[in-house]
Amino acid sequence: MINHKLIKNYIPVTSIDYVSELLNREHLIIKIKNERKTRHGDYRKMPNGYHQITINSNLNTYRFLITLVHEIAHLEAFKLYGNAIKPHGVEWKRTFQHLMLPLLNPNVFPKQILPLLANHFKNPKASSDTDHALAYALKQFDAPNDKLYVFELSIGDVFKLDNNRVFKKGKKRTKRIECEELKTGKLYLFNPNAEVKLVE
Repeated sequence: MINHKLIKNYIPVTSIDYVSELLNREHLIIKIKNERKTRHGDYRKMPNGYHQITINSNLNTYRFLITLVHEIAHLEAFKLYGNAIKPHGVEWKRTFQHLMLPLLNPNVFPKQILPLLANHFKNPKASSDTDHALAYALKQFDAPNDKLYVFELSIGDVFKLDNNRVFKKGKKRTKRIECEELKTGKLYLFNPNAEVKLVE
């Protein structure tokens, strides 16, 4: 569990006052987690009536802020519309848009990201990673590493994951990219924004 006051260490300084207001909810627990490959954060209502939000610790301040507001929007949408709504349905989208609007200004986000954010929030998706342009722009503020997105690779390039499984990039399907695991010959579908290490 993390004290809400410590959240200021993870988000842009100019967003602290606004976020503090959003976090002023009864029975809200925030937990910072080690990196999870499948998600940046999540929200769930606990059996004891508390609300829990978890967020990955390795996110840069801008991605952390977007993720935090994304999860708060789940809490607010369920409070406003009830538990029968879809997790990322129209009610959540509307709530997320409303909560993010005060943050979409150059005092909070770099100017080069604002047009991409404005476009994304016309119809926010379950994950900002599905918005390739926005994900790539946000990545520029990550700590330097030796990883690339799958969509940056050329067809036929060989890459490996953190668990050292090795793949060869293939053709793109509608939303995902077909990649062959070299050891088994099996085909897997990768999110274009999956971060991998190129094998030279």
